[in-house]
Amino acid sequence: MSGDVRQHYERLAATYDDNWAHDPAVIRWMSERIVEALDIRPADRLADIGSGTGLFARQVDDIVRPLRPLQCIDPSAAMLGRITDAPNLMAIEASAEDLALGRVTLPHLPLDAAWIKEAVHHIEDRAATLTGLSQLLAPGGRLLIVMLPTTIAYPLFGAAIEKYEALQPDPEDIARHLRAAGLLTQVSHVEHPLTIDRERYLAMVRDRYMSLLTLFDDAEIEAGIEEIRTRHPEPRLTFPDRFAFVLGRSPAAPAAERSGTVGATP
Repeated sequence: MSGDVRQHYERLAATYDDNWAHDPAVIRWMSERIVEALDIRPADRLADIGSGTGLFARQVDDIVRPLRPLQCIDPSAAMLGRITDAPNLMAIEASAEDLALGRVTLPHLPLDAAWIKEAVHHIEDRAATLTGLSQLLAPGGRLLIVMLPTTIAYPLFGAAIEKYEALQPDPEDIARHLRAAGLLTQVSHVEHPLTIDRERYLAMVRDRYMSLLTLFDDAEIEAGIEEIRTRHPEPRLTFPDRFAFVLGRSPAAPAAERSGTVGATP
């Protein structure tokens, strides 16, 4: 993660969760999809890599009730500082690269299930980092990359959409990295309709709720907001939120090990 992106999330930390408050059901829906895709069980050793404020980890914790603390890893101290009131979430200040290269060691290893939600595009050397993360998995362990596809239907302004399409990694490329790391890999998609008050959405754009928007200066953001107003005169915006799920699974251990605690940390 670059210094500029890190600063963006440090600034956004105080209001980050507010951007989702308009529809809490979306957070629950996504968290349920993560639990289903990873087949998470209470005894699993878990990690949310790029957890931010723990927005989704809280819901996963509520759904699964894991027996060990859910490890929330993020390079932003300000974002992690928002999860201090969640006793079963363990905040660990580190980047995905830190874990992959062994600069930071997690308390609960190897991992049975881990996910990276909308953060893989911040990883500079994706092949090496995903390989390193794959090596942290237990036999049969799962790593899920949740990411936006290469095209989106968000009501952004034209220049932002063009920049997004130029920069967003292809889920199939991420899948190839996981396969090269020795994981059994599949790609699927999930979709949820979003409806949000237009003025609230425009305020989110002005606040640069997507890191993509940090590439535009204040004048460009204001011009973009006016473009959105012109394109979308309706008071409430409705659009699909579509995600690619890239799931990698480590070669499985015998069934007896999968259901027990072989090699588990206490």
